Parts: sequence; structure tokens; C-alpha cells
Amino acid sequence: MLIPSIDLKGGKVVQLVQGERLALASDDLQRWIDRFAHFSRVQLIDLDAAMRSGANDGLVEIVCRQLPCQVGGGIRTPERAVALLQSGARKVIIGSSLFQDGRPNLELAAAFAQHGGPERLIGAVDSRAGQVVIDGWKTALPLTAVEAVKALEPYCGEFLYTHVDTEGLMHGIPMDAVLAVSRATTRHLIAAGGITTQSEIDALDAAGIDAVVGMAIYTGTLAVD
Repeated sequence: MLIPSIDLKGGKVVQLVQGERLALASDDLQRWIDRFAHFSRVQLIDLDAAMRSGANDGLVEIVCRQLPCQVGGGIRTPERAVALLQSGARKVIIGSSLFQDGRPNLELAAAFAQHGGPERLIGAVDSRAGQVVIDGWKTALPLTAVEAVKALEPYCGEFLYTHVDTEGLMHGIPMDAVLAVSRATTRHLIAAGGITTQSEIDALDAAGIDAVVGMAIYTGTLAVD
């Protein structure tokens, strides 16, 4: 299944290359809401909240009222996760908060699961050069994505694996890396990071893995209408 993404920064819909360089920006949020209206799930990320540079709560609520969203970005407490679910998010994506001192923070993961329900919790495991990275992909941990999903599986209903090495580059995602993570957990897996073509999406779908796509849609490389 294809899951289109909407990333918010500074009140705009944006696309970043490698999480840093601005490639695209749009003030017309409603255009993208309308365009993605026929999808059964949309990924919505508040980059300002993730980067501790503000928040786009009003826009997040607007999108969640109109689209079935999995919402992420700066969700650091169970209370914040519950607030987003109450605002209309179908599921919440928890990333950096699931790790502490170089290891999965199982105590906090359990608290997230208890407050929001594990079935509504997506654990985000981002990997660069074979290591889990957190804090906006700036801090590498002595941990692999496979090790992370194995440890966090009891608390997460799904996992979002982002292959940071290829994120935003539209060069494709390495299937071997994605499949290794998929084999490490019984939970449903969603993949992201440079997915560009329908053939990639079909290959992932055949393996039971959903695909988050951003840049390829926004540049018109991948047609979704």
C-alpha cells in the first residue's frame, strides 16, 4: 500500500532532502489534502515539533479532520500522544523518545503503549550507515534497526523503518535492508527512504510492507491521481 506523506514546517507543506535541505514548499495545504483524499492512510509529520522549533498543531488538526493520518514529529510524552489521538490522529509515530542512553527505552515505550494502546502506536526506527539514528538523524546509536524492532515489538503495533541514507534522493530504497527489518518482527512494517517507482511499491506490497512516499509525489515523478 502506498502512504503519501505531508511534512509541515513553518506553516507550509515541505519536502526536505536528507532531512535538511529544503527542496519544495507550498502554502496550499488544502490542495494536498484534496489530492490525498482517496488514500486509506496518510503520513503527517510536524517537522517543527520534531526539531523543537515550534509546532503546527492547528494545521495538524485540520488535516486529521479530513484525512486518516498517522501523525509524528516531536511526540516525547504519552500525554502528547494521547492529545494527538484525541485531536483526530488514527495512529501516532514515536521515534527518538523510544531510545535513551544508546538503548531502547522500554519503560517509556510501555508507558506510551499503556496510554495510547499499542495498536495505535507506530515505532519509528531510522537507520543511517547501519545504525539507528535519533534527534533529527544527528545522533547515531550503537544499535541496528533489527535489534531495535526486536526490543520494542511488545509495545508497538507497527514499525516505520526509514532508510536515511536514501531519504529524499529518489534513488530507490535497498530492499535487502527493508526485508531484514521485516523478518525481525511480527509487527506490520512501513518503509520510507527514497521510494520512487510503482515497481518498488509493488515489490514492498508483495512482501506485506507499506511504502511511504513523499518527494517522488511532490515532484511529479510518481503519479498518484
